[in-house]
Amino acid sequence: MNDVNRPTALIAEDEPLMRERLKEKLAEVWPELCVVAEAADGDEALALFDAHSPQIAFLDIRMPGRTGIEVAAAIGADCHVVFITAYDQYAIAAFDAGAVDYLLKPVETDRLAQAVERIRRKLAAPPADLSALIAELRGKLPRPAQRLKWIKAAVGKQVKLIAVDDVVYFQSDSKYTRVVLAQGEALIRTPLKDLVEELDPDRFWQIHRATVVNLHQVAGVLREDAERQFALLKQRPEKLAISRQFTHLFKQM
Repeated sequence: MNDVNRPTALIAEDEPLMRERLKEKLAEVWPELCVVAEAADGDEALALFDAHSPQIAFLDIRMPGRTGIEVAAAIGADCHVVFITAYDQYAIAAFDAGAVDYLLKPVETDRLAQAVERIRRKLAAPPADLSALIAELRGKLPRPAQRLKWIKAAVGKQVKLIAVDDVVYFQSDSKYTRVVLAQGEALIRTPLKDLVEELDPDRFWQIHRATVVNLHQVAGVLREDAERQFALLKQRPEKLAISRQFTHLFKQM
């Protein structure tokens, strides 16, 4: 049973790896905090908030169903909110007003520690009024792009329709792009650089100039030395090289 004197929190983040790493980092910088609920989307976050009434909510701005902004609008009067975002181009200016804290992905330990100190100081007071901030964020939040859902790819002499969610990774291969699945692969003529623009950036990460991986298919990271890192996959035996320019994405793993 949770100690009634311990502060409580909800984490709402649709990427399981990100959610788990944030929970681990919170345990490191704020051992007294009790994470009472974890949500994978906005609707689940609201239901879990009603069930557990946490004092703090860590909300990813971009989530399936209700966004983190919509969740904050519903619960912000009853708890202290920390937004999680990959979109610093609009977030920083809005958050610098100081009503609420924010964390940029990938979440750094030092930055999380700063946020925790601010939250600790605020816990004794009522949650800040988020109405003005939420109105500003709603105005600045980019409209979701129409993301690629299906790919027509050559498999032998056939052309097959492949669900993007089923792809483990994409890799440039001469004149083609390899579409690698858990079992088997296919070829498409779309260049990788064009494909990246159509994929969901929260789910598909470029880890090398020639490779884009489905984050849901990443089991972990192998660090052979300071210069060489590889993404390990859940359903494929190969290791995918991570270029130095992309290693920062995996610092929390």
